[in-house]
Amino acid sequence: MRKAFVLALVELARKDPKILLLTADLGYLTVEPFVEEFPDRFFNVGVSEQNMLGLATGLAESGYLPFLYSIIPFAILRPYEALRNGPVMHALPVRIAGVGAGMDYSTNGATHYGLEDVGALRLQPGMNIICPADFEQTTTALNATYNMPGPVYYRLGRDDVNRVPGLNGRFDVGRLNVVRDGADILLLAMGNAALEACGAADILQSQGVSATVAVVASVSPPPISDLAKMLGKFPLAVTAETHYVTGGLGSLVCEVVAGHGIACRVVRCGIDRLPDGRTGGQQFMNDRYGISAAKIAERASNELSAGRREITSAL
Repeated sequence: MRKAFVLALVELARKDPKILLLTADLGYLTVEPFVEEFPDRFFNVGVSEQNMLGLATGLAESGYLPFLYSIIPFAILRPYEALRNGPVMHALPVRIAGVGAGMDYSTNGATHYGLEDVGALRLQPGMNIICPADFEQTTTALNATYNMPGPVYYRLGRDDVNRVPGLNGRFDVGRLNVVRDGADILLLAMGNAALEACGAADILQSQGVSATVAVVASVSPPPISDLAKMLGKFPLAVTAETHYVTGGLGSLVCEVVAGHGIACRVVRCGIDRLPDGRTGGQQFMNDRYGISAAKIAERASNELSAGRREITSAL
């Protein structure tokens, strides 16, 4: 998604001279298309993320449209107070591109994982949170949101190749996107977990279970109406996200269920424990922490079976 984001930003910058790009000594082999075309609109502030956020706040206050690029924990957690006190409290159009959603930087260790960013940012009123599911949706989402009021956070994965089946780059602010229809269970996925959710739906289909799969890329503003309508059609919903189970998509869905009194049980697939020092490739990590297609399908199947047993016992 990184390359798609930068290439789309270059196209936008050709039309809008207010667009700037800032990085904290990261983004090599990614940001070069912007740097080469707009060298006077690119700033490498060094390993100084708090200062980068402060600089962007001043630039936004002065009428510019600054985009910040860094790895998620450095882009969000390190300058969190400056983000709250600046762009959030003053509703300034600072845009943050956080790369490495979930455990994309798997072998770099837990310090480089992006597992709590959405939860932290959902606490901030007026903070827009966009989590594209693939590189095509990244382009569409950037074009739809780059000039919206207030701060925007783009949560990007590192996959620049794979497409989510049925998504075709669709994105609408405050809406969800259905990529597969089924009658038995609802799978809701955020960002780069969408591919795993689609894989889980394939596995469930082979077991005779048909699943509706929907992508939630607009986390804030959230697709409340779409979620409420969709959740009301199913007895069981499974959420999938490369994020801690607290604060992200699973929490959002549970809030909608509780707030609307919907009779749907929610099962959350995400990171449910503190990562330890054992690392490996992306698929290894997803499987180890229960967010691979096989693990999501297994969890969904077990929960469906448990629900049927409960109904049988009640009868």
